[in-house]
Amino acid sequence: MSPCCRHVVAAREAALNGTRWKIVQVAAAALLGAALALAGAPLGLYTSLACATIGAGCPAGPPHGSLPVLTRLTPVQAAQSGTYVALGDSYSSGEGVFDRAARPINSGADRCHRSPGSYVPLVAGAHRFGGGSAFWACSGATTRQLFSGQYGQQPQIERVGAAASLVTLSIGGNDAGFTSVLTGCIVKLPWSSACLDQQSEVTKRIAALGPSMTKVLRELRRRAPNARIIVLGYPRPFPAAPPDGFDNLTVEDQRWLNGMTRRLNDVAARVTAEFDRGIVAFGGAGSVEYIDAYDAFDGHEAGRPDPYLNGLALDLDEFVVNSRSFHPTGAGYRRFAELVNARIAAGPGRPMNNFRLTTPAPTDSRF
Repeated sequence: MSPCCRHVVAAREAALNGTRWKIVQVAAAALLGAALALAGAPLGLYTSLACATIGAGCPAGPPHGSLPVLTRLTPVQAAQSGTYVALGDSYSSGEGVFDRAARPINSGADRCHRSPGSYVPLVAGAHRFGGGSAFWACSGATTRQLFSGQYGQQPQIERVGAAASLVTLSIGGNDAGFTSVLTGCIVKLPWSSACLDQQSEVTKRIAALGPSMTKVLRELRRRAPNARIIVLGYPRPFPAAPPDGFDNLTVEDQRWLNGMTRRLNDVAARVTAEFDRGIVAFGGAGSVEYIDAYDAFDGHEAGRPDPYLNGLALDLDEFVVNSRSFHPTGAGYRRFAELVNARIAAGPGRPMNNFRLTTPAPTDSRF
């Protein structure tokens, strides 16, 4: 027989012997298993026997990888996970510190009076937003104009996309017509009641604000379902107990204007609270939160020695009221930034339903 044939025959005999030995092992395990069963041996002994004799039922070795981990985000992580988008009216744009000679922040900034002195750049600079920040608030904006746009620009609400993780917003003052209301209060005969005579009309406008704000929040949620939406209220413009008249406003006028501001804020607070309760009820991500800024300028109202709110400012060349009148000063916007940053850190007062899915790095089971 040739050497090649001898190798083939040897290989066949080895395989046949292996098969015979396996049959013997299985038969022996079966006989021993039957004997153990008759003797009432515990189940764990069968498993050990099967592993030792035929290699079946042996414990699995360590896994080669780990399952993904779902981690609930903190309020700060949820806010910073994407883009910060700032919307709203003049109280967000920075009207009170707008400088026409300054370099515009972005397209249309000169017409919308977007200022680097607003609270928006301060908030953007205090956090590391994964998607950066975008500043689109525009002076004079109403809830309707958030959808329609101003000065031929893209509507503010269309600036918000799915990547937004934080949206700040001040809105409603122009819906209530506060600019014209203040003008009516100031440009009047000193002894007239023209200021308070506006109450019926202003009250109706404020009452109509609820559905308009709900529409805004609904669209923001549709566009950015994971975002924290923070609505900033308006500060009380005058001292709670005005000591005397100011800028042709009587003590009674100032108290009335404070009261209208409170009513406006109450509507915004109610709408945001109801909306957020709906998010919680359905276990949704993101939030809708309200910052009550009514007393934020306490001791620094218009007319105080260190005001956070501009008083009446006149352009003497044209003899018109400057638009920065009764808007926050630089210190006022810094106070707003403090409020927004504090809310970002504190969150909505409930757990966020925002999660991050992470896959741990695989470990080498040899070590």
